Amino acid sequence: MVSEALRLENLNKAFGAVTVADQLSYGLKTGEALGIIGPNGAGKTTMFDLITGTQRADSGRVLFDGRDVTRTGAAERCRAGMARSFQVPQPFAGLTVFENAMVAATQAANMRGTAAERHCLQILEQTQLLNKANVQAGGLTLLERKRLELTRALCARPKLLLLDEIAGGLTEAECVSLIDTIKNIHQSGVSIIWIEHVVHALLAVVDRLVVINFGAKIAEGNPTDTMQLPEVQEIYLGIAVDA
Repeated sequence: MVSEALRLENLNKAFGAVTVADQLSYGLKTGEALGIIGPNGAGKTTMFDLITGTQRADSGRVLFDGRDVTRTGAAERCRAGMARSFQVPQPFAGLTVFENAMVAATQAANMRGTAAERHCLQILEQTQLLNKANVQAGGLTLLERKRLELTRALCARPKLLLLDEIAGGLTEAECVSLIDTIKNIHQSGVSIIWIEHVVHALLAVVDRLVVINFGAKIAEGNPTDTMQLPEVQEIYLGIAVDA
């Protein structure tokens, strides 16, 4: 029986009259890559906040690796194996790439000394940043900053990796390069949830797709088939569907 890395059960969250999570439910199998799409304002990033504990749901449950973490803080969830990237990269700009990686390894993964250093160097090689190890993070290109987001998340030794629009703003060639890196991460066995507007990037990696709108799940299934559903084309792509 395949275990579940994550399960959301009837999550609800509202800010005043604005609902950002509406009875949101789905599961993620261990080792699976799940894509999340939806229009701007659909509640995708807030969903990540609820998963990682930076915001608390009004009701519902978050189960991580079989454990109810609904009331657990963000730091504890991170140390338990959740790590995320952000839409806008947030490195420690005054530290080098290697130092950024070491912060994640020591603070999130509780690694020390030579073991932490070796781990960070291995991840930097995996994310194609090893040649930038001694460069200050503030001087990186956008693609390099995106790769550093990946690096810092992976240095936390995650069981679950949450990617928030990591392909946004990249050129086609840069996007293809990043897709290859994410494929390798997926093949290593890390469970992934990936929010993305660059749909072809998702389709190249994910095993399953969930579509949300106004905080509610409107479709779920095989990525290619799900993208062809009339309700998805109408709500997400803006294509009118005949009644």
